[in-house]
Amino acid sequence: MQKPRSVKVNYQKDGYSISFNAMASPCEVLIQTQDRCLAEQVAQVVSEEVWRIEDKYSRYDSRSICSEINTSNGKHIAIDEETYLLLNFAEQCYQLSDGLFDISSGVLRKVWSFDGQKGECQHFPSATDVNKILSFVGWQRVVYDQQSISLPKNMQLDFGGIGKEYAVDRCILLAKQLTDAPILVNLGGDLAVTGPRLNHQAWQVAIEHPDSDALGQQQDMIVALNHGALATSGDARRYLIKDGVRYGHVLNAKTGWPIIHAPRSITTVAPQCIQAGILATLALLQGEHAEQFLTEQDITFWTRR
Repeated sequence: MQKPRSVKVNYQKDGYSISFNAMASPCEVLIQTQDRCLAEQVAQVVSEEVWRIEDKYSRYDSRSICSEINTSNGKHIAIDEETYLLLNFAEQCYQLSDGLFDISSGVLRKVWSFDGQKGECQHFPSATDVNKILSFVGWQRVVYDQQSISLPKNMQLDFGGIGKEYAVDRCILLAKQLTDAPILVNLGGDLAVTGPRLNHQAWQVAIEHPDSDALGQQQDMIVALNHGALATSGDARRYLIKDGVRYGHVLNAKTGWPIIHAPRSITTVAPQCIQAGILATLALLQGEHAEQFLTEQDITFWTRR
């Protein structure tokens, strides 16, 4: 049974703050306006769009298109244009990463669990466990076109690596259609703005230190953002520890194992959030060569090791 969904709209000195929960994350929208009716309209449009995308692509919702695809047992499943375009984007990411990023690799969660527990991991998978599940990973075996998609039996797709960032971009687009007022959309740390704040000031965005729980909030980094989007990927919340070694949640789709020697945190800036998010993830997948990869992409980024 779905939990009740609610949105809070609170007045601040220079506008309104809108908050709700979606995609297992706290979500916030800031709008610089004195018009409460407008703020409430933005709150409704943005939250409903995020929940729509969550309901449509969540692997946890049995009614979603993602679940329908994952339980299809090799049959062709009809898809719409939105799903086709997301699959196309996933294909581009697969090619760009030389197969390291693969939305069919979500099935590996059956043997990996990253809950950020402080103690030693009690359920570290064996090579046999990983290899058994890895046989069900392989984007090249997915067949799709503008009308339908089919997966081999036991394969699954997971839109989690691109869904939240896609939702940010959709919300920015809808917000711009509603108003010219400055707006920031933040879905669990992946965010974008419609443009600069009033008086052409930049939005001040705090990037949490990966060890903020231990070091305190004073370690946050502040980034000024006038245009575009920002996304962060790292192991602050999702990791496990085995024999004193920390393993982040980003897995190499080719090997089925966590990436080693990667930065603890990568923050990237790009015109759209889905671009920023995938560049941060692809960089993590490069491990020790993450910074070199990002430099070659000619984008603004920050890493923490």
